[in-house]
Amino acid sequence: MPDLSIVIPVYNEARIVEGAVTELCAQLDARGLDYELILSENGSKDDTVAKLEALAKARPRVRYLHSTEPNYGKALKAGILDAKGRLVVCDEIDLCDPTFYDSALPLLDAPGGPDLVVGSKAMVGARDARPVLRRTATVVVNGLLRAALGFKGTDTHGLKAFRRERLLPVAQACVVDRDLFASEFVIRAPRMGRSVVEIPITLQEKRPPSIALAKRVPRVLRQIGQLVWVIRIRHR
Repeated sequence: MPDLSIVIPVYNEARIVEGAVTELCAQLDARGLDYELILSENGSKDDTVAKLEALAKARPRVRYLHSTEPNYGKALKAGILDAKGRLVVCDEIDLCDPTFYDSALPLLDAPGGPDLVVGSKAMVGARDARPVLRRTATVVVNGLLRAALGFKGTDTHGLKAFRRERLLPVAQACVVDRDLFASEFVIRAPRMGRSVVEIPITLQEKRPPSIALAKRVPRVLRQIGQLVWVIRIRHR
């Protein structure tokens, strides 16, 4: 069994997936990490699946999951549930920044360390190089999560590292998918008695977002309403 599982959802990433995986594996190998890389493909319409098949054949540490449904949250959850490592990192194919691993993994292994480390692009010390509109959307969504669900942190979506045994029940308890699975995962963790810390990250994406922001907004608002119903009203 590998010590570390890395889970990355993948959707229509034929253009960058080979280079991103090659670079990430080279950096992880240079660090001497015992890892598996799980690429959780979901509903791609380009040559992503063919690229993943080739990567899995060429690299024994790489494997992929396939779903016909384009669904980021469902793909991320599937990868987490399929992970074999003692520790798990949730990464993004357009980020793949091992400096987060350098900071987060020692925290998880420290005596009395947290169960979950969240890489925040919104806390003091973070550097977010995304366009202003996307940075503003992050602020608005986090504000809604704080107001509606009592979220205490600064960010929920993006890089995360955790102890698999401790966070697996949290992933299994999550009820939403798509855009807000990652948010529910982070919000549920302390509610289920898991310790959480945030660390600042530098965010420099390798390509524009694969889904237009305008298409995501109504879906995110519906999912926030769903979370309010499930967590605040039904107390699940």
